[in-house]
Amino acid sequence: MTTVDCDYLVIGSGLAGLMSAIRLSSHGRVTVAMKCGLYDGNTDRAQGGIACVTDPEDSVESHVRDTLETGNGLCDERVVRAIVEAAPDRIRELESLGVHFDRRNGDRDSYDLGREAGHSRRRVLHVGDLTGHEIMQALTARARDLPGVTFLPHHMAIDLVTTGWLGRPGPNRCIGAYFLDRTRNEIKAIRATHTVLATGGAGKVYLYTSNPDLATGDGMAMAHRAGLPIKNMEFVQFHPTCLYHPEAKSFLISEAVRGEGGELINSAGEAFAKKYDERGSLAPRDVVARAIDQEMKTRGDRCVYLDITHKSEDFIAGRFPHIHATCRAYGVDMAKEPIPVVPAAHYCCGGVEAEIDGHTALEGLWVCGETACTGMHGANRLASNSLLEALVCAGNMAERLGALPGGRDREKIEIPAWRSGHAVPSDEAVVVEHNWNEVRTCMWDYVGIVRTNKRLERAKRRLVNLRQEIRQYYRDYLVTADMLELRNIAEVGELIVRSAMARKESRGLHYTLDYPESDSRHTPQETRMVDTPGDNTPLW
Repeated sequence: MTTVDCDYLVIGSGLAGLMSAIRLSSHGRVTVAMKCGLYDGNTDRAQGGIACVTDPEDSVESHVRDTLETGNGLCDERVVRAIVEAAPDRIRELESLGVHFDRRNGDRDSYDLGREAGHSRRRVLHVGDLTGHEIMQALTARARDLPGVTFLPHHMAIDLVTTGWLGRPGPNRCIGAYFLDRTRNEIKAIRATHTVLATGGAGKVYLYTSNPDLATGDGMAMAHRAGLPIKNMEFVQFHPTCLYHPEAKSFLISEAVRGEGGELINSAGEAFAKKYDERGSLAPRDVVARAIDQEMKTRGDRCVYLDITHKSEDFIAGRFPHIHATCRAYGVDMAKEPIPVVPAAHYCCGGVEAEIDGHTALEGLWVCGETACTGMHGANRLASNSLLEALVCAGNMAERLGALPGGRDREKIEIPAWRSGHAVPSDEAVVVEHNWNEVRTCMWDYVGIVRTNKRLERAKRRLVNLRQEIRQYYRDYLVTADMLELRNIAEVGELIVRSAMARKESRGLHYTLDYPESDSRHTPQETRMVDTPGDNTPLW
């Protein structure tokens, strides 16, 4: 088995991962391991932009207040304030790395700010409707120029390696991870003084999602198997407006379309959002997603529609060039007809318990981006705060790591060679595919936008049984990427179910018919899952 040594192992290559790598490169050797290519993650798909106070008429207090209100009482105000206050400096850093945000009428000193649901003012910086792609291009170009950064594409993390698992004396710490090199179909280990989990979210746990195929909750599952606390997993954000089309796969219609006046209408052409909330189509995502879900169920419709036809085609094509072109490619001219849309799983507000600088309960392991739960988002994320959190926390983490003593002189603990035991190549790929579909269908049917105790109990029973089957399959057959992802989505799915069952109220993204009101007296501020490590033994 090949073992690769580095000072910093970054698992993931979105905004959080690349920013971590760029900043850490001045302190030591960085290896960026990613299970696909550089542009395959969620950051590249981010359309809306980054929320940041730049308008003189806006204020930090206003941004903080909007975030807290959207988070339904579960945000950590200290964290929210620190991230919002740090935003302007981090935006300037992004610009210095080559990101050029749109300006108003060509004015260098005036950003063209968008407005999205839950924001009381325009404060979303963007690059057309391809903000994430532009950020990825700039950061990738910068990281590739750094001699201390090595990229390992198509390397899927299997499990973290800890001294506790190896039976070493002293405090438990992370010393790296095992990987499946998908290009060579072989296992290798990467050993590092510090490991950064920036693996993104877990949208593929659900049957319908705006996320790319690689969003299978890998970092959350690995951290959980290593015994780290996982928080607030019940708060899964369903984006209200994904394109509804038989040939479209997970194409998001940015919330910025509603920010520019787009109105949600039903199949009868009636604007319905204000029936559910006075803020109408610009209410927070949890409210709008539930309103769409209820409207579809009440009318028996398969989708609703987003109508921005009152705007000129020149405006639409200029402000939303990617969305406009993609919709036209699917036969929908958004300048002349409403866009058919449905909600889809989009963002995990929960994750691995971490501080604002990525610090976790396990020495040597750091987490940032969507994989982490810092307290920023509470029970519901404010639009365009996700890239902001990833940007700020990655920078904070690099600063803290840079101030720590170097790890070059630390004892290099040998990572045992991977042993497959009696495992054989699988000739039953259909079983993996069947279980994949069963996990995702179960989560969509029973743990979706509206929940009940009965549905959650059904989901738990099915997932517990499925995880037992998956464990046995993992023991009997040589690992594959599909098997590893199945193992992870089933584990994350069960964490979501268990967290949802622990919350005996409705709050933010967690809405249950059995407890339709918020009731903080009988429910903890956070749901926190900590299990004894035991499912992370890779040497079968």
